[in-house]
Order: sequence, then C-alpha cells, then structure tokens
Amino acid sequence: MGVDFVVHEKGDGVGVVVVEGLKKGQECTGWIMQEDELVTFKILDDIPIGHKVALHNFAVNDTVIKYGTDIGKVVQPIKQGEHLHVHNVKTKRW
Repeated sequence: MGVDFVVHEKGDGVGVVVVEGLKKGQECTGWIMQEDELVTFKILDDIPIGHKVALHNFAVNDTVIKYGTDIGKVVQPIKQGEHLHVHNVKTKRW
C-alpha cells in the first residue's frame, strides 16, 4: 500500500496529495508523519498533486489547520475526502 497524501501531525485537518493525482471514488492512504500512523478513506473529488484533501468534515467558519498552522476559514461545507482549496477556504488576513 503506497502513500497518497501526507499529514504533518494529528491535529491537522488536511493532507497534501503527493502522487500524480487522486481520482474521485478512489480509496487513498495518508501518512501522519509526526505520529507515524496511516489513515485511509475514499476520495470524493479529483485532487491534483500538491493540493489539499480534507481529513474530516468542516462546517462554514471552521478553521483549517495545516502543518500545525491556521491557514484560513471554511466558506462552504467540506466533507472528508473532498478537495480543499480556494473555492471553499479563504485566508483570514483579508
């Protein structure tokens, strides 16, 4: 079983895709680096390499954590396995 995405630590809400791309309906595996654990779930969207996948469900106004850092707030509901990007998360800076 290969690793499809990586997560820095257990408290993160997203993983970063490290393969050429994940396809909707695909079962994928992520590696939580700090704890050296694997997680597995089904992908709900096509997600390109380098982009983020939601590790759990998010509601509007939830904070998204990546690498232990707040990267923004959710502007539309996101389900585990969906593509998390600029269409559903916005920075809190502006």
